Amino acid sequence: MLCISVVSMSPFILHLYLYGHCPQAEDSHCSVPYCFTIYSAQTTIGVAASSQVDMRRWLDDLNAAISRAPRYSELSALSLQQPVMQVPGQNHRPNTLSHVCWYRNQSVSLTDHVTMMENQLSGYLLRKFKNSNGWQRLWVIFTNFCLYFYKTHQEEAPLASLPLLGYTVSVPSFSDPVTCHHVFKLHFKSHVYFFRADSEYTWRRWMEVIRRGVSSPGKIGHFAEDGVIID
Repeated sequence: MLCISVVSMSPFILHLYLYGHCPQAEDSHCSVPYCFTIYSAQTTIGVAASSQVDMRRWLDDLNAAISRAPRYSELSALSLQQPVMQVPGQNHRPNTLSHVCWYRNQSVSLTDHVTMMENQLSGYLLRKFKNSNGWQRLWVIFTNFCLYFYKTHQEEAPLASLPLLGYTVSVPSFSDPVTCHHVFKLHFKSHVYFFRADSEYTWRRWMEVIRRGVSSPGKIGHFAEDGVIID
């Protein structure tokens, strides 16, 4: 199923099922940059991506999903009645991957998911906020494009989480309020976090895994001797 939203309204207002009607997705020749059209039996939808790369990824993944989608007759009535999205509770802050993509204007392709599955990591790190003085030692798990923070490795429920889509990982600059070794920086707009590893190997490993896990294919760099990422 494809969920489409309008900027001035609530997300996910239009649901287009990819099975049953032999839909197609193809490049469009229109005045809007990076636009493409999705055709089905009774619906034609024109959409636009944020870049040429994102448009190609959308087209590739949509056509791949369409080619694998079962026909309507192959689906039982019970399966069609299953909810397609769980409604969050009133006290739950939406933090799903779809919400993160929506609010940060990000796209995640099937290739990105595969890359993410190949780049997961866990271990103890020291965390410091941009305007804080001290460091907090936490057990950190990186999976599903997100950092999860635990008090210890024995805890089952995380204290907090930080979705990393849109974030950049780098070494601290001279203007940053950190002077320790083995520190890397995560920043997105005005949000800045510092993390300190216990060794150079662990420090490099965390930066490499996070960068590979949240970067688009073909945009992954390597590290120079001073830890700077070279594209």
